[in-house]
Amino acid sequence: MTISESTELTRTLAELRAGVRVTVRDLSDAEIAKRTTVSELTLGGVVKHLTQGERAWTHILSGRPGVPDRMFDTSQYHLAGESLSHLLAEYSAAAAATDAAVAALPDLGVTVPLPEAPWEPGVVHHWTARRILLHLIKETAQHAGHADLIRESLDGAQSTGAA
Repeated sequence: MTISESTELTRTLAELRAGVRVTVRDLSDAEIAKRTTVSELTLGGVVKHLTQGERAWTHILSGRPGVPDRMFDTSQYHLAGESLSHLLAEYSAAAAATDAAVAALPDLGVTVPLPEAPWEPGVVHHWTARRILLHLIKETAQHAGHADLIRESLDGAQSTGAA
């Protein structure tokens, strides 16, 4: 049996997403909004950011025109009274959309233009779908690490379930 590269990469991304969900398990809405370090990051903010990131990269991966909504907006880490259940439902929906966009591609070598970044006016980069998927994996892994630290600072719990 041969498993495709896109299947392997989306499985890896799914495992990382599941780890984020484990990290926020059994928390109240107040706890996901609590800062536990000098950083502005909260567990809810991390989930919200990951959701927005998946939406933005799926927008690009799908070849939709224009800059994805809130792509360059740093306030996406801040909560506006969202509940954990709402944030997780949004994260699941964004993940499903990403997985569907990847599955619809003929292969991961397809290139797409990135939106013009505010810090590089007039410059348009092109990335392969593979690079976008690897970027999502990297971002999810990095923020899953942040979430682990925040959670352990909050109540001593670890993503492995140990306390």
